[in-house]
Amino acid sequence: MKLSHSLAAVALALSATVAFAHGYQAGPLKIGHPWSRATPAGAKVGGGYLTIENTGSAPDRLVSISVPFAGRAEIHEMAMKEGVMTMRPLENGVEVPAGAKVEFKPGGYHIMFMELKQQLNQGDSMKGTLTFEKAGSVDVEFKVDAIAAKGAEGEHKGH
Repeated sequence: MKLSHSLAAVALALSATVAFAHGYQAGPLKIGHPWSRATPAGAKVGGGYLTIENTGSAPDRLVSISVPFAGRAEIHEMAMKEGVMTMRPLENGVEVPAGAKVEFKPGGYHIMFMELKQQLNQGDSMKGTLTFEKAGSVDVEFKVDAIAAKGAEGEHKGH
């Protein structure tokens, strides 16, 4: 009987892990649904997206991202300036104010995966590490969505 209870407990623990597998936590920071778009063969860059919610009482800052599948990862911002869409790296990262949620999405803040070492294929999960000024580092997985994914649909289609 003891063995069946242990197996049931393990099965329950595994199912709970799977159910919450695509949300991550670093101290008071909740990281939601890291994802990327699939890339065509030979592409040298890709994009990463996610949300960061700060449930704490002090601001924090995403300062860097590292991924084994690219030569480097940079935090970028896209914005309209005088009618022209611009993209620039944010050398000091992105602040996550206390009690606020910051979204990394197409057309706004995003992560640029530079010097890709492999193609990003739909359905894959790509490992990465986010580093915050106060909360430290947290390992995440970027789910690779369709090449034309916009984000909102990816959160509800099997992720």
